[in-house]
Amino acid sequence: MTYDFDALIRNDRESRREKAFATNFLEYLEIVRENPAIAILAHERMHQIIMEPGAELIKTEDYPRLRRIYGNDTIRKYKFFEDEFYGIDKTIMEIVRYLHSAAMRGEESRQVLYLVGPVGSGKSSLMESLKKALESSPSIYALQGCPMREEPLHLIPKHLRSRFEELLKVKIEGDLCPICRYRLANDYQGRYEEFGVVSTDFSIRSRKGIAVVPPVDPNNQDASVLVGSVDISKMDLYPEDDPRVLSLNGAFNAGNRGIVEFIEIFKNDVEYLHTILTATQEKSIPSPGKGSMIYFDGIILAHSNEAEWNKFKSDHTNEAILDRIVKIEVPYCLELDQEVKIYRKILKKSNFKAHIAPHTLEIASMFAIISRLTPSSKVDMITKMRIYNGEEIVQKDTTKKVDILELRDEAAREGFSGISTRFIMKAVDNTLSESEHNCINPITVLESLIKAVKSTDSSDDEKKQLLAYLQDTIKKEYHRILEKEVTRAFIHGYREQAETLFNNYIDHAEAYVNKVKLKDSNTGEELEPDEAFMESIEAGIGLNGSAAKGFRHDVTAYMFSLLRNNRKIEYDSYEPLREAIEKKLIASVKELSRVVTQARVRDDEQTQKYNTMVEEMKRNGYCNHCCNVILRYAANNLWKD
Repeated sequence: MTYDFDALIRNDRESRREKAFATNFLEYLEIVRENPAIAILAHERMHQIIMEPGAELIKTEDYPRLRRIYGNDTIRKYKFFEDEFYGIDKTIMEIVRYLHSAAMRGEESRQVLYLVGPVGSGKSSLMESLKKALESSPSIYALQGCPMREEPLHLIPKHLRSRFEELLKVKIEGDLCPICRYRLANDYQGRYEEFGVVSTDFSIRSRKGIAVVPPVDPNNQDASVLVGSVDISKMDLYPEDDPRVLSLNGAFNAGNRGIVEFIEIFKNDVEYLHTILTATQEKSIPSPGKGSMIYFDGIILAHSNEAEWNKFKSDHTNEAILDRIVKIEVPYCLELDQEVKIYRKILKKSNFKAHIAPHTLEIASMFAIISRLTPSSKVDMITKMRIYNGEEIVQKDTTKKVDILELRDEAAREGFSGISTRFIMKAVDNTLSESEHNCINPITVLESLIKAVKSTDSSDDEKKQLLAYLQDTIKKEYHRILEKEVTRAFIHGYREQAETLFNNYIDHAEAYVNKVKLKDSNTGEELEPDEAFMESIEAGIGLNGSAAKGFRHDVTAYMFSLLRNNRKIEYDSYEPLREAIEKKLIASVKELSRVVTQARVRDDEQTQKYNTMVEEMKRNGYCNHCCNVILRYAANNLWKD
């Protein structure tokens, strides 16, 4: 098959030529009259871009998991961010709230949006998503030849603006830059209706409406990086106060009507940042040389780590800048399920094609999450991680559940330290690169993480703590998960018995909670709830006494909530009860399970059961290689006498 590359190039060039637009100001006024949204300011444009894909308002009362995480808060999920960012819903809501307020031309339209958080928490990625969204947005209109790409409505004289605002249904804000003011007077003799207007887009690479300011050498901080400079080569041709000597190519000039991003903003000297003061509060920036102030309409974004923020904040002489900052914290993700999604997203963008065994990314994510949590006297680290993930946790020997808000209150800065996403991904990448069978599993990832921790520059105490998490806490949790995985695969043929146990337990628990009798389906006889039967189920997860009675209330309430939401009720609908039933069920076959996974020589019946178990594990995501590895590992590490 041959490709006509010449036609491809020509078609692209023609389409771009069609998109190009040039007219005069009078015709532009007609365009605005038909569509006033064309003349919106930068913050409103960005807010519209984010809101255009749609947003979902979620009432947590309808979602048990979200209610356990957020309480009764209302959560908004924005489709603009849903495929890129996980576990930072509160942060995203704050960013959109800032943009909405600024779009309404409130006080926040004159403030810097500043993101602070640990390395690898997603600050730069959030910035990149906003810049790329702006880059792919529809073109805007600007004065032809203007270095600021400014809004053409600036041509309208002040004394006529109220009349034009009434006719166009827009609010006109801003003034002509010195260069366009000179051109209007000298090239157009004041006839602003003839001034050229062109369409223009946003571009990161071409610095069109999107400008980035990296940290500047403290010994060589020149304000021209921000506001442009005087072109010395023209000083012999024009007076120093002539606008024609100006070279408006600074970050604020290039980012007008779009975004100006400051990377690691507080690495710069304070004097260098003073331009921000006028750019925010007065929406104007200094002109190079002796020129007048220049109107600026743009979103000023900034980010840095927490140490630099604390250092800058501690100096009271920086109060003027601090007062013009909207600070939004970007902590690490603390939800296990969302952390797993982060790694899946990153791997999807890579060229790695190896098979990843079930729970591999979950185990890596556990290490990341636990390293970010603060130990609590109320619960162990695994339980705390599960609570933060919104899971239903059953506490043994107590009816009182641990409140997630209490855990958060005793660890206010949780999520601002620990292992970064990049650290985990490097370990996963290394495991994928070293895989001999084009397959990785939790065991190999754990080994890779242990090597990575040992090779870090962290203190000995920190290394010791992280290794303890990997070699003890997480390994034990994986053993628990693996035991459930293998035994569930083994008892797959016993599902009918599991459903029977489940239905019986629900019937008896409901009767117990409501203090009524059950009717025997065969004899019609009314019977008391069988507490001995319920206790035999509850004992599997270590519940007795008041804790068991509280569990019956929880189960009944949860099942009614499923019914209200028209959801199907099965034995695995409620994880704690599922675990209890399976433990009850496998009590009689556990010895056989041990034989099946460990026997070197199997009889026909054992071989058949083993093969059935392997097939079930394959249906659950294992390949031949990782299934063999996992079962061999289970045989050597689980069910030891």
